[in-house]
Amino acid sequence: MTRLPRSHPVVDRSATSPATTQIFCASTLYGAATLAAALDSGCFAPAGRRLLLVANNAATPETAVPLDRMPGFERLRGRFDAVLSWNDAIAPFHPGGWSPRPDDVPLWERYLRLLWELGDDRVELVVESLQVAPALSIVQLFQDAPIDVYADGLMSYGPTRNRLDPLIGERVRRLLHLDLVPGLRPLLLGEFGTVPVVVPTEAFTKVVDELASAEEEPQAAGPPGAALLLGQYLSALGILSPAEEEALHVRMVRGAVARGHRRLLFKPHPVAPASWQRTLEREAEGLGAELTVLERPVLAEVLFGRLRPGLVAGCFSTALFTASTFYGIPAARIGTGPLLDRLTPYQNSNRVPVTLADALLPDLESPPGAVPGPEAIPEHAGTDPAGEEPAGEDPAGLIGAVGFAMQPRIRPDLRPVAERYLAGRPARLTRRYFKLRRLTALGLPGGVPVPRNAVVRRAVRHARRIKRAALTPRRRG
Repeated sequence: MTRLPRSHPVVDRSATSPATTQIFCASTLYGAATLAAALDSGCFAPAGRRLLLVANNAATPETAVPLDRMPGFERLRGRFDAVLSWNDAIAPFHPGGWSPRPDDVPLWERYLRLLWELGDDRVELVVESLQVAPALSIVQLFQDAPIDVYADGLMSYGPTRNRLDPLIGERVRRLLHLDLVPGLRPLLLGEFGTVPVVVPTEAFTKVVDELASAEEEPQAAGPPGAALLLGQYLSALGILSPAEEEALHVRMVRGAVARGHRRLLFKPHPVAPASWQRTLEREAEGLGAELTVLERPVLAEVLFGRLRPGLVAGCFSTALFTASTFYGIPAARIGTGPLLDRLTPYQNSNRVPVTLADALLPDLESPPGAVPGPEAIPEHAGTDPAGEEPAGEDPAGLIGAVGFAMQPRIRPDLRPVAERYLAGRPARLTRRYFKLRRLTALGLPGGVPVPRNAVVRRAVRHARRIKRAALTPRRRG
């Protein structure tokens, strides 16, 4: 293992015990920046060593740029004593698909302690996305290590997506998160009593400034006030088809131009098809606007500080909230309505980010002048489909209700929150976020009343089976 000089000391470690090693796991530059902000804020106790374990989760890691070679990473490196590669440690297995067999766990832990020169150190783990590999695999290998989890964006406001083994969940001490929706408490890992801890906004923006100072002059910085359009590559997640996502980007261009922007900047997902960029350039030209594609892979937050756009538009990207809440830049969402209806299953972990964007941010295609400033987000939500009344004036109630509907067995404690929220609002306003069948199955307000008589319920189920059988096309022999 190569020991790196501490070019950026963060805390006084003079009184630390050499027998404790903290391992910070990261797969994105956004995650690494969040860790750096947490370290700078004193969120972690002193330790003998701090190691950054980098995982490249791309479908084909060999063709993707790893975190430690991304632009600006060198500004973060000095906070750690060494940078390690999880991909190298488990090669030839893929980080996103490998997990240890229970019988092999002691052997793997011994191997990693030798590889990373941990000796008999007490290990503390700091991971993201604990429900899935590679984080889940790592915490399984160090069975006695206490765990801190740091949030990877808006998903932390939703419930834990899978039921975690209590032997792992009970080891989690804290959930560190950015205050993306001021005052909203994350639901993630709440079933284990995990304590949410806010990473100070000032510390995060300071880290972003460090990353920005390492950048060359941004491509086509242009005049202040340009509209920045964010691509997410939702078709790769199976949420949209490629044609639908391309059409969504075209609508972003039209919406920004309709608001008076003639200079557009498009930040594509790193692996999105290049053909989309050409389509958007032609669309902008036809509308009398100029569109520039920002091809360099940098954090959106770096662009916020360097370019000071007049508008940030996207679907449900976390960057929409950092733009509005952290940088005071108006943000607008587009295309969230159809996604709320099409996300399957209902427990899909993207549901809460989509819900937050839909409820708290204005629609890009709404009449000009409807995009509020960031200070209005907690109080003034988006409108319902008819544009009549606020749909998300109570973010905590809305997310609590959605969280219960998503995971009623993991978070049964949220039932009173869901009942209170749904009972206090007309069904036409809540139906956007809750399926009628879901409300009925859970016995929540707004669902179809289900007879309590067991005979009647059996008759209803039998009738439904007959109906489904009649509607199902018969296979030809």
